Amino acid sequence: MTTIQVRNVSEETSRALKAKAALEGRSLSDFLLRELDRIATRPSRAELLERIERRAVATLEPASQVLAEQRPNR
Repeated sequence: MTTIQVRNVSEETSRALKAKAALEGRSLSDFLLRELDRIATRPSRAELLERIERRAVATLEPASQVLAEQRPNR
């Protein structure tokens, strides 16, 4: 297992993280480890943009046409 050290964390940020950890009943280390795991599994912006570009473009009927088709059935 690897150790990561973060330097130059502001007091304000440190207090906020400690408070969040305490609200969840976790140690700061456990809280940060879970957050790092969550961050590591999320796709990067580049990956998200690539996924979006690969999607097919949906073709939809104009809303006015859909509404016109639905109104006679009321």
